[in-house]
Amino acid sequence: MPALRPALVPITAAAALALAGCASVPAVTAPHIAVSATRPCPPPPAWLGATAAPTRLQSTPANTPQAEALSQAVGAQGRGAFADVYGTQITDFPVGRVALCVTDLARGRQLAAAAKRADPGIDLSRLDLYHCGYAQRTLDRAIARIMALGPTVLGFPLYTASPVQDASGIQVTTTAKGAHSAALQAALARAAGNGIPVRVDPGGPMRPA
Repeated sequence: MPALRPALVPITAAAALALAGCASVPAVTAPHIAVSATRPCPPPPAWLGATAAPTRLQSTPANTPQAEALSQAVGAQGRGAFADVYGTQITDFPVGRVALCVTDLARGRQLAAAAKRADPGIDLSRLDLYHCGYAQRTLDRAIARIMALGPTVLGFPLYTASPVQDASGIQVTTTAKGAHSAALQAALARAAGNGIPVRVDPGGPMRPA
């Protein structure tokens, strides 16, 4: 099952990734990384439909070991020294590969090289770079501004707020009536700032696990 690693920062929960690179280590070149300068980060419909995990670990559904190792390594860099460009990543998309979505492809290559320095065992030929609209850090900060508006805006409750999975904007859930409110949409977009798209969908309050 393709595994996504963006943060979900609702007025709910979150998931993300870890750390940085070192200037004094010899440079690592990554000539075999597949780079898509024209295609955007794969949208959720392209990978959310999978129903079976690509492999099993002691009878438990799991990602392929090669893709998981690569995903962990690039994710560590994405939340560290390269947080300014890291958008999201998809493990086993397709099976055995990792899709890494960044706002700057040159920096994305540097991220991959830093991951290789930190973990020489990873296979960068399994990495595909895509362009995305926003860094996860940028979206997280915009979400914080939305959350600062309070639990209700213009009388509508805000149930969740999170990055869209392909790092193209923010998704907010509220009541069905709120989802159709142009005034609420405008207020949330103003709070997000920087022209970041905000999608308002109907949803329900989060229930404790």
